[in-house]
Amino acid sequence: MSQLKPFRAYRPRPELAAQVAAVPYDVVNTQEAAELAKGNPHSFLHVGRPEIDLPAGIDVHADEVYAKGVSNLRGLIESGTLFHENTPCLYVYQQRMGDHVQAGLVGLCSVAEYENGTIKRHEFTRKDKEDDRTRHVTEQAANAEPVFLTYKAVPYIDHIVNDVRKQVPVYDVVTPDGIGHTVWVVSGETVVYELVHLFNGVEALYIADGHHRTAAAIRYGQARRAEAQAKGLTVDGDEPYESFMAVVFPHDQLKIMDYNRVVKDLNGLSPEAFLAKVGEKFDVAVSTHREAQAPTTFGMYLGGTWYELKAKPGSFPASDPVRGLDVSILQENLLNPILGIDDPRTNTRIDFVGGIRGMDELERRVKEGYAVAFSVYPTSLTQLMNVADAGEVMPPKSTWFEPKLRSGLLVRMYEG
Repeated sequence: MSQLKPFRAYRPRPELAAQVAAVPYDVVNTQEAAELAKGNPHSFLHVGRPEIDLPAGIDVHADEVYAKGVSNLRGLIESGTLFHENTPCLYVYQQRMGDHVQAGLVGLCSVAEYENGTIKRHEFTRKDKEDDRTRHVTEQAANAEPVFLTYKAVPYIDHIVNDVRKQVPVYDVVTPDGIGHTVWVVSGETVVYELVHLFNGVEALYIADGHHRTAAAIRYGQARRAEAQAKGLTVDGDEPYESFMAVVFPHDQLKIMDYNRVVKDLNGLSPEAFLAKVGEKFDVAVSTHREAQAPTTFGMYLGGTWYELKAKPGSFPASDPVRGLDVSILQENLLNPILGIDDPRTNTRIDFVGGIRGMDELERRVKEGYAVAFSVYPTSLTQLMNVADAGEVMPPKSTWFEPKLRSGLLVRMYEG
């Protein structure tokens, strides 16, 4: 079973929603965040990236940064930019990117379900990033930005959500990147109860995006639980710290884009010798395509020419949920043995390019100094779920979800 509980969100006054809505903290650096928030005191980047309001060059992990995040969040509430919902609600959050539309439910999910494996992950987290977000959550006493979860679609949940979407939304914002973000409040007791009950029948939730945000919320909950138990208090699972805010989307509406690779050099090989080695595990041919056209097929940009690489049968364990992934095939059969990229998490000779940037970005990187680029066929939701169901994790940079959730439209304070 899966928990999805209503809550009293803090959310923007409708006339300020477009100014508050901000990209997630982890898709921009400090300089980009400062530029996006420039001249806009309502931007939620002041909460997610509070260093932009402090002297340039400050350590993003300095005490002053976390304190500034707290004061900025409180400022948005005290000024009335964010107001507190009167009653516990669920919310429908729809995104539109071109012809692609996805609509999820926003509610509170269970810390205990993450601990027992009902909420499943597919990535490792980095301790430094986890520590950073945990401190933000702890000092702000808030889930300032939602976690992005998915579940195997349930037709009747879709039916209810579609009925809600026929009503008048509270927000209908088009952000500068052209993506539409629309929010509806689900406040009717009968509909809320029905959705909560239906989610009790959902076997598992899967983290799609936001592993570090999830880990931070879990650590916060565990710390508060330990404090309560140390005081001899009974913990029944309904305490605010035993849940965290998430947007939960049906799996068949989500879009995973390619996550591509660029490498700085050919590991001492000439282009001819490199191509010869690649040909041992891949069928190689000059191609008119830049994007990977099918699973186990890759695009490669080398010396101003695009090639198609097809993994040879038997060169990888197709039945293995992790090693059969395209990113694993590329890593194990080419990047590591030929180019010497032993650990893509730490090796500085490789970089990763999200599919939203397109093939032109791969060509640009090569023309500006990288030696070779690879386009990778997108990981599927089925593959993601198979990895998570097996209790395994994917290689780094396996999935790139678009569109990204906007922060600030819905905020959960632990106070209630």
